[in-house]
Amino acid sequence: MLTTLPILRAQNEQKRFERQRYDDSRTPIPAKNTKALEAELRKRIQGEVRFDAGSRALYATDGSNYRQVPIGVVVPCSTEDVIETVAAARHCGAPVLARGGGTSLAGQCCNVAVVLDFTKYLHGVIRIDPAERLGMVQPGCVLDDLRAAAQEHGLTFGPDPATHTHNTLGGMLGNDSCGAHSLLCRKHGLGLRTADNTHELEVLTYDGLRLRVGETTPDELERIMHEGGPRGELYAKLKAFRDKYADEIRRRMPKISELPRRVSGYNLDSLLPENGFHVARALAGPECTLVTILEATMILVPNSKARSLLVLGYPDAYEAADHLMEILPFQPTALEGLDHLLYEFVKQKGEKDADLKLLPPGQGFLMVDFSGDSKADSDEQARRCMEALKKGGKPPEMKLFDDPKQEKMIWKVREGGLGSTAWAPAGRTRGPGREERAESPRPCRRRPVRRHDAGRPPAGSARAADAGSDPGGVAGALA
Repeated sequence: MLTTLPILRAQNEQKRFERQRYDDSRTPIPAKNTKALEAELRKRIQGEVRFDAGSRALYATDGSNYRQVPIGVVVPCSTEDVIETVAAARHCGAPVLARGGGTSLAGQCCNVAVVLDFTKYLHGVIRIDPAERLGMVQPGCVLDDLRAAAQEHGLTFGPDPATHTHNTLGGMLGNDSCGAHSLLCRKHGLGLRTADNTHELEVLTYDGLRLRVGETTPDELERIMHEGGPRGELYAKLKAFRDKYADEIRRRMPKISELPRRVSGYNLDSLLPENGFHVARALAGPECTLVTILEATMILVPNSKARSLLVLGYPDAYEAADHLMEILPFQPTALEGLDHLLYEFVKQKGEKDADLKLLPPGQGFLMVDFSGDSKADSDEQARRCMEALKKGGKPPEMKLFDDPKQEKMIWKVREGGLGSTAWAPAGRTRGPGREERAESPRPCRRRPVRRHDAGRPPAGSARAADAGSDPGGVAGALA
């Protein structure tokens, strides 16, 4: 007997309401406080207050496997709205979560909290200072909007996640993002992470303290503490914490020089004297567990005038990972890994130009991007790398591209790696979530067997540079 549409709808509705009741039972504040909080927010702010079931469902997930239905959603239209929202949430005992573009892969945008969405109204580039190479933005500013504004002055922002068309600077600061071309930062004396490219932040603490933070000289630190007040007390506690644990931090935290893409945990080493007691950089990467960002001043670098793409072909992705260290000394601006199945999945999704014939022979590939003052300059860098690889014991297949359309397609496939491998057209859904993890090629070599046994053919892409891959499948590599 066929189930009628009304019966199916009723069954689905019943499950949805059961899920809603379960989510409501996990809300960290009583239902009466939730209603009071909603009413208070409607009185105090000019922006949008969304506590309806539909809005809560929309904001219950991000780019990850996780689902946490928020208490409610606030879309502030001014900084004052943000301040009032945090104050109202504090009064009711509700946690607050600032959300970026919803591209997080480990549930950073999901929580049973009051979610703040800056992307609708607080998304502007405030100003570009070409002389100081600085860009000031609101937290909801999309990365590509900052880069477009900086490009007018021959500048860019180095870290560039694959979601650069819609991820926000606030989210990048929350996650301490890197990106394919973050190696460009190294050419200008900077680190690869968003934290390393942060100059100053304006932040709001949960107890309502609004302040600007950045690098702090010893004299300035003493002056701030001497002035007293909430700001002085906060800096005094930070200094006391730093002094108490400085030796342990130096001894136990991986040094950025050893692990340039260290994006996990709190950047406690930014508070060390040798690192300038840089409070802004210490606040990059906490996933909104410490402060809410109101404005950010980011460090810009000269944009590449020309780029050349070299693709290297290997028998598999693990063989490619084994040869990373041979390439890094040539200072590429990007070094990415992918495998042949990624191309097949992208093509199955309708991208007809995603053709493996574009690439050199192989089933594992490294994309090596070089930048220079001219096309001849970047091409020459690529050729020097090729000549050196040819002298090795097992040189890879190589192809230096000179067709901008083909280069754009290859980068498009790489940037679509997570979605294409997680939601492949054929076979079982794999699901995202295995991201931002540095690991050795050796344990990764064992993983495809298990994934095949589970009926999930392995495929992936990886940021394959500087001991910090972010595997979208099994191609994770420790440089």
